[in-house]
Amino acid sequence: MKNHLLIILLSCLILQTYAQKAIKDKHITNQQERMVFKQWDKKKFTPTSGFLGLNPEYWLTWAWHPDYPKRDLRPLGPIGPQTQRLAFAAAMQNTATAYKLHSDTLRNTALTEASNYSAVFSEIDPLWQLYYRHEFEPLLNQSDNALLNGITQKEKDYLVRTGVYEWFRTEAAAIRERLETAQGSTLDRGSRIIAYHRLFLEYRKLLASWEAKRQYSRKFLSLSETAGKMKTREKPIVQNQGYRTDQQIANDILAKFKL
Repeated sequence: MKNHLLIILLSCLILQTYAQKAIKDKHITNQQERMVFKQWDKKKFTPTSGFLGLNPEYWLTWAWHPDYPKRDLRPLGPIGPQTQRLAFAAAMQNTATAYKLHSDTLRNTALTEASNYSAVFSEIDPLWQLYYRHEFEPLLNQSDNALLNGITQKEKDYLVRTGVYEWFRTEAAAIRERLETAQGSTLDRGSRIIAYHRLFLEYRKLLASWEAKRQYSRKFLSLSETAGKMKTREKPIVQNQGYRTDQQIANDILAKFKL
């Protein structure tokens, strides 16, 4: 009985040893290498046809699949599904990169256009900060009392009485309102700068006209005062050298005509 048990145990051990032994078949190995990474080599399709194609194993194996050796079925082959998938993934990656670049360009363009058109950025425009802000500062911070500084009280009364002072205030207020409209409107930067320049030219012309009217008022008051003194005989008429009356001029003309 013990001998039978010993024989059975030995048989089990032998079977287990053979069962755990790796199966090494060159046909399976070739197929594994062929499908994974090695070249699709027709010479390694075993069993081969043998001498004059008389190998029966060849016909039993490949007679049912005559086109199999001709088609490269490697997943990583030149036209394999894995290669196609990788190529498709690379193409999709390139497309995604192109779309991202395009979207970034659109975003940058939109930001640039927004900064060019939006009135929010008009105050920080470099040209406004460096030039026009300083040129328009007297207009934006205009004080009515400062307009009449540097002149006499008579000149102030004359400018106010004749409406010149009010005229200047009205024109300056109109230019200031148009300037604030240009700053607060949605315009492209070029149109806004052109509007600044046109308003600056108008404001400079208005200042020149205002200064001229102030000078004229001084001269007019001086002439009016002199004329008033002459009428009231407060200031006698001084005859310069060579002065002639109208009668003397007429006599000279008649004398020349008689000759």
